[in-house]
Amino acid sequence: MILHNTIDKEILKRKLHEESYKRRTLSFYRYVTLENLDALRDELWLMWNELNVFGRVYIAKEGVNAQISVPEHNWDSFVERLYTYPPFKDVPFKIAVEDNGKSFYKLIVRIRKKIVADGLPDDFFDTNNVGTHLNATEWNQAMDLPDTTVVDIRNHYESEVGHFKGAILPDADTFKAEMEMVTDLLKGKEDEKVLLYCTGGIRCEKASAYLRHSGFKDVNQLHGGIIAYAAEIQEKGLESKFVGKNFVFDERKGERITEDVISQCHQCGKPCDNHTNCENKQCHLLFIQCEECSEKMQGCCTPECVAIINLPIEEQRTLRKGNQKDHAHSVYKSRLRPNLREVLSMMKR
Repeated sequence: MILHNTIDKEILKRKLHEESYKRRTLSFYRYVTLENLDALRDELWLMWNELNVFGRVYIAKEGVNAQISVPEHNWDSFVERLYTYPPFKDVPFKIAVEDNGKSFYKLIVRIRKKIVADGLPDDFFDTNNVGTHLNATEWNQAMDLPDTTVVDIRNHYESEVGHFKGAILPDADTFKAEMEMVTDLLKGKEDEKVLLYCTGGIRCEKASAYLRHSGFKDVNQLHGGIIAYAAEIQEKGLESKFVGKNFVFDERKGERITEDVISQCHQCGKPCDNHTNCENKQCHLLFIQCEECSEKMQGCCTPECVAIINLPIEEQRTLRKGNQKDHAHSVYKSRLRPNLREVLSMMKR
């Protein structure tokens, strides 16, 4: 029996957009010891495939991390069947605040060494010794206290389009680099109040435990992350201290929390917070691009990628065997991110 998708992604995307029913996008995680991962992986895939669930699910000995969409007519069955597994009983869900139901187009369930890659040896620190969990009301109050430091535990491209006011925004590409960077940035604040936040809370679980292991005494984390915060401030009519978009790792690429646009198109500098992936399939670089530049650059990040997508398909396939992706990332690091004027000049040639 084949327990993975075998259909072309373009066909799957078309079928998703043709669906006549609504979907509910959600995420959940739990740090819990899991056994018999191969059998569990197959059971979850079969169960969710039967319910037409789409998304990405990672399981490891340390727990589960899931971002999925569930047809609304299968919601009750999904919850009931998931909760029959003792490790997942009553696991809390973070429901998307801005959802068109088109977040995922296939189901992936994979076994990983860790549900959040930290690059550290197992048992290096106690992952259960986490910080204090704060709801939206408590978080807002804590932000207003003196000598409070707020830290974004996400990658640079996430915080670029949205973040909490006054937060430290580490220029990191990975969670491992982020943890090392944050510890250095917070040196001297071991006795002060530290507030951590991320998308749905899972990265803060490890980050807060790591900071406590590193000697920080008053570590706090936003319970449920930005997703839960956005839902709670809407429900309670609270002030949003988060501005802009919450980046999400699915086809939507973002949920708008406030109307503020705090980032710029990486090609022309115009206010914009729409992430896209380069149309050059081998490049597929994630970057911010406005509608005008998308039309001018045919959805590509550089003139080199524009040239490639206009080659005959066989020539494109030949190029994909090389290191075009590495080249594109090099261009992004050296030109797109730090120097918008240079890129604009390049585009006008």
